Amino acid sequence: MSAPTVITPRATPTTPSQSPADLPKASSSPKIDRLLIVRLSAMGDVIHTLPAAYALRQAFPNAMIGWLIEERWAELLCAPGSPRCGPRSALRPLSDWVHTVNLTGWRNSFFTMPTIQQIATLWNDVRGARYDVAVDLQGAIRSAVLARWSRAGVVYGTAEPREPPSSLWYTRRVIASGTHVIEQNLSLAAAVAEKQMKAPRVEFPRHAEAEERMAKRLTEHGIADFAILNPGAGWGAKRWPAERYGQVARAIAATGVRSVLNYGPGEESLAQQAEAASEGAAVAMESSITELIALTRRARLFVGGDTGPMHLAAALNAPVVGIFGPTDPARNGPYGTRSIVLRNPASPTSHSRRADPDEGMLEISTEAVVTAARELLV
Repeated sequence: MSAPTVITPRATPTTPSQSPADLPKASSSPKIDRLLIVRLSAMGDVIHTLPAAYALRQAFPNAMIGWLIEERWAELLCAPGSPRCGPRSALRPLSDWVHTVNLTGWRNSFFTMPTIQQIATLWNDVRGARYDVAVDLQGAIRSAVLARWSRAGVVYGTAEPREPPSSLWYTRRVIASGTHVIEQNLSLAAAVAEKQMKAPRVEFPRHAEAEERMAKRLTEHGIADFAILNPGAGWGAKRWPAERYGQVARAIAATGVRSVLNYGPGEESLAQQAEAASEGAAVAMESSITELIALTRRARLFVGGDTGPMHLAAALNAPVVGIFGPTDPARNGPYGTRSIVLRNPASPTSHSRRADPDEGMLEISTEAVVTAARELLV
């Protein structure tokens, strides 16, 4: 078994490594009264967009900022049950208006009256907001079309978006710079503000009921100091074997740290396998996004692969042990927190959604992960 390469990403946010040359080093930002951010999905990608969004908030503190996002990820911006527009608060700390779409659901029922009504309401709200500028931070055809559809006078996007035809809908194309995707997003925000930017601290909605609920669940299980272990991932090639998470839980329990196995819809079997392998050292807990935010705020450590929960942990400044396979941690790794990333040199960089485990990732041993975890728990 070959040893994984240990990669320690930068621990603090920095300016993008290559800011656009035409940006002044210090200047006042252009006048923008109403700005729309378009980043529809998914969890980790929305979290990677937040530093750029908060940088824009700092650059335009008095602007009305809206965000167009898929309904299932709206909890990252707005706590459940709270108003989607109006004065900002701890329940909706960044955006003045959260506009939601349900593209998957709409495709399956496009000609039904409820869907038509939902689309009409969104159409009226977004266009009625009269945005001056829209910024597409997704680079997909659907996000670019929606940004242009907002009727914003100016639509920003990258010159080389993920889906190349997207650039046809932009009125201003920016050459993104930086290695990490957070840095690339910041470079696009810097072009909008016409000045260089650093990654600011981000905030997530704080929901008192979810905080109390998670505190109660931890107390019921007798858990105080704990690590979050996350066996799930978006596709099979990014998943480290579930039973090994249970073995990690057993090993770090000797340090007095229990483990909570986080899982979402469709990941029940992974959590059950890890829980069984832990022999009582770990407890599986399903949680909503809002509950996961509350849980992660309390965690001493996060262990998992390239997933939304990992990026949430990094954004909340929890130490992270990242277990990487086919995706590049230089671009997608934990950012802005203490972290150790393990990746085998045999793992090819690929975003193909293969169901089979990455062979190089399987070479990362339980002992290597435990060693990294113990180092960050000190």
